[in-house]
Amino acid sequence: MSHPLPVSVLTGFLGAGKTTLLNVLLKDPGLANAAVIINEFGEIGLDHLLVEATDGNVFEMSSGCLCCTIRGDLVDTLEDLAARRQAGEVKAFDRVVIETTGLADPAPVLQTLMGHPGLLEHYELENVVTVVDSVNGLSTLDTHREAVNQVAVADRVVLTKTDLLHGVEGEDMLHAIIARVRKLAPAARILSTHRGEATAARLFDLDSAEGRPARTRRWLAAEAFEAPLRAGRRRPRRMQPAEAGGHGHGDGHGHHDDHHHDHDHEHAHDVNRHDDHISSFSVATDHAIGMMQLELFLQLLQSYHGPNLLRMKGIVKMQDDPARPVVLHGVQHVLHPPVRLDKWPDGDQRTRLVFITRDIERSELENLLKAFTDPITGGAEAFTDDTLSLRRGQ
Repeated sequence: MSHPLPVSVLTGFLGAGKTTLLNVLLKDPGLANAAVIINEFGEIGLDHLLVEATDGNVFEMSSGCLCCTIRGDLVDTLEDLAARRQAGEVKAFDRVVIETTGLADPAPVLQTLMGHPGLLEHYELENVVTVVDSVNGLSTLDTHREAVNQVAVADRVVLTKTDLLHGVEGEDMLHAIIARVRKLAPAARILSTHRGEATAARLFDLDSAEGRPARTRRWLAAEAFEAPLRAGRRRPRRMQPAEAGGHGHGDGHGHHDDHHHDHDHEHAHDVNRHDDHISSFSVATDHAIGMMQLELFLQLLQSYHGPNLLRMKGIVKMQDDPARPVVLHGVQHVLHPPVRLDKWPDGDQRTRLVFITRDIERSELENLLKAFTDPITGGAEAFTDDTLSLRRGQ
């Protein structure tokens, strides 16, 4: 392959509607050359789309897509598909969609895609699409940590079953689930399945003519994390849930119509709720960092915070060439190999790191970054026991 193929991860809790959404998406001409990887055909009910078996595991569907189950593990399945694509044994698919099980935390899948050397040659993680049940989503998030993680790491969130919400009670539930999703995933683009809003083009950036800098700016969406959501805004006008289909488009850059997303709902607050442990924020600095300092910073970030670092995105100013930043992407203790850009994606030439964390204070990561970038205290040679204590917030 001349360049890595984009991979999207489709996740969502049991009963959220991943099967229904996937069936609709696979009929979209834009996904006619996609490869779809699922866990079990029987679980998601795609059998009526299967028309021809290429072998015992890969099927060609009526939509033109290739579809296969995970055989052995995800690495084996993806490597097998790449090898057979190169050998001409299957059609030359142009992207991959991986559907996870409803009970799965998506982190292991993301780590596999970002950290396995054999896969990095062929594939590149494009985004995470999370499906949320508008009717049962609040109780699911209250009860299941996996559901919270699925939303927290999302780049796109698809609300299903909004047509089942009626009247004032339904409107309040819609406001509540949107507010909760927005708190967990401030930069995620929120779409609805109502009126066909959640299309393949909006979820997977099909036929995008943007260059890497523009895609990086939209992917990072650091501005969405710079100011926390403000509670207690004026209550929005009464709106029928069916109208929700027109309010999720945003502009694709992490900005959205804001008149109902921050609604302060009356959902009972429980200090033990899983998502009360989730924080989303960004840290920034004008100072450049050396390669050695960056490596040590990332090592400490992984070793001390790895399990609670749900996702990290960043663009970093480097001392050796400040005009050409480095892009970082990590999930827990796994980091994608840094990518050097030819130029900054926007006029902001600061280092900006976006974090989605569990039980990590912003100050801890701000202090850690400062320890390596501050011109007075920073530098690999200055990383002593004192700065270690600083990093740990002591």
